[in-house]
Amino acid sequence: MNKIKNFLPILFSSLVFVGCSKKLDLTPTNDLTASSVYSSPLGYKQGLAKVYGSMALTGNTGGTGNADIPSQIISDEGNSDFLRLFWDLQCISTDEAGWTYFGNTDPVGIHQMQWSSVNQTVAGLYYRSYFQITLCNEFINQSSDAKLGSRGITGKSADSIRVYRAEARFLRAYQYAILMDLFGNPPFVTEASPIGSGIPPQIKRADLFKYIESELKAIDPLLVAPRTNEYGRADRAAAWSLLARIYLNAQVYTGTSKYTEAITYANKVISSGFTLHPNYSELMLADNNLNTDEFILTIPYDGTHTQNWGGTTTLVHGPAGVPASVSGTSGSWGCIRVTQQFVGLFANSDPRGQFWTTGQSLNMDTLLGTSTSGYSSTKFRNVTRTGAPAPHADPAGNWADVDFPIFRLGEIYLIYAEAVLRGGSGGDANTALGYINLLRKRGFGNNSGDINADQLTTSFILDERGRELFWECFRRTDLIRFGKFTTSDYLWAWKGGVQSGTSVGSYLNLFPIPSTDLSANPNLKQNPGY
Repeated sequence: MNKIKNFLPILFSSLVFVGCSKKLDLTPTNDLTASSVYSSPLGYKQGLAKVYGSMALTGNTGGTGNADIPSQIISDEGNSDFLRLFWDLQCISTDEAGWTYFGNTDPVGIHQMQWSSVNQTVAGLYYRSYFQITLCNEFINQSSDAKLGSRGITGKSADSIRVYRAEARFLRAYQYAILMDLFGNPPFVTEASPIGSGIPPQIKRADLFKYIESELKAIDPLLVAPRTNEYGRADRAAAWSLLARIYLNAQVYTGTSKYTEAITYANKVISSGFTLHPNYSELMLADNNLNTDEFILTIPYDGTHTQNWGGTTTLVHGPAGVPASVSGTSGSWGCIRVTQQFVGLFANSDPRGQFWTTGQSLNMDTLLGTSTSGYSSTKFRNVTRTGAPAPHADPAGNWADVDFPIFRLGEIYLIYAEAVLRGGSGGDANTALGYINLLRKRGFGNNSGDINADQLTTSFILDERGRELFWECFRRTDLIRFGKFTTSDYLWAWKGGVQSGTSVGSYLNLFPIPSTDLSANPNLKQNPGY
């Protein structure tokens, strides 16, 4: 598949498994039940398409944005998109991005680190992740061997569906990894949880880590080999990448470091045939579905078939001041700018920032209401590598064709290098230095950015991750791992709501459990400090 449009026929028909009647034992009147949807191998693939599609689509239910997110939480459909919400919490909360506006659909208070348990962006990501977990649980239930046998699905068809089931388990583990990282101690449900009775228990962060780890290891032999699946679907390399990522952060999640394990799984990915895409500026363009040399797993977006105001549509429209002729869209929303502290990471003419400076001042002296205060970036553009219009561009120039990489080889090189520097076994410093210089040579276009062994420190790695993974949903997690997110060790414009930046309470290293869920579930306890 070139784009997810070839994998999403189910998203253009209804998949509703409930009905309304005074008698609760009646079959739903729309006749579209689980038994009918999953009656054939095609139905299973369409069901899997819905699970994947929920990463890129939002839906529209009476203007409330999404059936899974209460309308009082998210009043704008575009703000219920998974990636937009995730990006808001991972990037806008840091030096990477400030947001211009302060309306009821904006990420209010996120950059200033002044959120609470009623913040709509915080609650939006929380509910969106659980919506996607619910879809995964339903698919996993419906694809058990017992269900397949009862429906007469056997042989190669059953084998294919077992692979689909492993992919759904991976996607569930990915969403739980996000909840573990952002919320710490969330409620916990699986396909074994009772439906329609009981309330979910709360799971401790360290226990959730163990669950995610065990799930990813369990599905390893069930997923297809690296680089053999359809584009946009998970394989073993995706599971290895997620393991390497959570192992790098294990000290934060569990209190016990696992740098050796991070190296082990980074090595698995590195040895599975991926290479760096030769041109850094082509990573986030409208034809980046061609970057299968580096991309391990993506969220595919398509200007015709995945239209919503979130996802990479936000990242091509949002940067302030970027004209339509450059972004490949109908124009800039004037939303997203970058602090001067983050711009300062890109010394020695490092071009990876791709900063837009025309009409923009360097310093973010004003956060709200002034879109010219601070540089923005052209890293995400809705044009091809030849400068041509996006392959599936809509005539109005609204929607992006740019796919978003969940995992790519550049991150894996950085995981390897950091884990080696932090004392993990199974790697070596020379190899780590080689991987970092490969990234820098690709970014600079030559060897002018190479560093030597003495320059390769953990502090350098934090800065290099900022440069290489700019706006790719890592910065908050990285700053926490390095002890710089809430402390005075590193300040940026408007951190803590102060123009020059200030430290904030360490409890902000976790987001709060939304008040709406606390009210609905007496099993839950709020994260400390809120």
